[in-house]
Amino acid sequence: MDGYRVEPNSRVDLSSWDAGDTADFTEGKKAGRRRVRELVAEIAELQRVMWAEDRHKLLVVLQAMDTGGKDGAIRGVFSGVNPQGVHVSNFKAPTRRELEHDYLWRIHARTPGNGEIGVFNRSHYEDVLIVRVLGLVPEQRWRRRFDHINAFEKMLADEGTTIVKFYLHISKEEQRERLQARLDDPAKHWKFNTGDLDHRARWEDYMAAFEDVLSLTSTEQAPWYVVPSNRKWYRNLVIAGVVRDTLRGLDMRYPEAEEDLSTVVME
Repeated sequence: MDGYRVEPNSRVDLSSWDAGDTADFTEGKKAGRRRVRELVAEIAELQRVMWAEDRHKLLVVLQAMDTGGKDGAIRGVFSGVNPQGVHVSNFKAPTRRELEHDYLWRIHARTPGNGEIGVFNRSHYEDVLIVRVLGLVPEQRWRRRFDHINAFEKMLADEGTTIVKFYLHISKEEQRERLQARLDDPAKHWKFNTGDLDHRARWEDYMAAFEDVLSLTSTEQAPWYVVPSNRKWYRNLVIAGVVRDTLRGLDMRYPEAEEDLSTVVME
């Protein structure tokens, strides 16, 4: 999975990243889904250890264009975990109360505590993406935010949070098909918003914004992964693989009992 990691200080050109890539996984969708299930089971066990040890914390950030698959990735990768220890935050348009504070105020309150996995379905990166494309704040203001975000994530990492960030990369044609599928199925009409078409019309602007995000904020302590997401099973395979490897790397252990239990017998 390291091939999808954006190296610090590298310049990302998304046109050179294949949204339909499946790398060397030649076994196909059925085998891919089976492998995802295996990874999900391992993630669930590692999360139990994490919850019991109560020492580490993991932040998973998901960003994508509309229909990119953030919700599906969360369902597919975190389906087996204990809900007590995993919290999903969905950052929509800020409320009036949130707008009275700096843009990171509402974000910081949702970061995970010890023993927890926090999943951001959209995140603080909206403040250098949609606000840029729609011109909601001046360029001088949103450009400064790249430094703010790097400093914020470094602080989280220095204080013990492990961070992994995923950009779910789909092609414009794949987005068209997914939006059309929502129109064709009445049960999915609730997912369709005509405002999505306005964002689609600004596709190139969004690609430029995402390229800056990936180029300027992928760091050693908070790396970005560009996940090929045209094939949903492979998207889940990549994310689950990175999350599993990240949790393994924490070298966690179930805690020892605080007293000798060898002589305790239940009557």
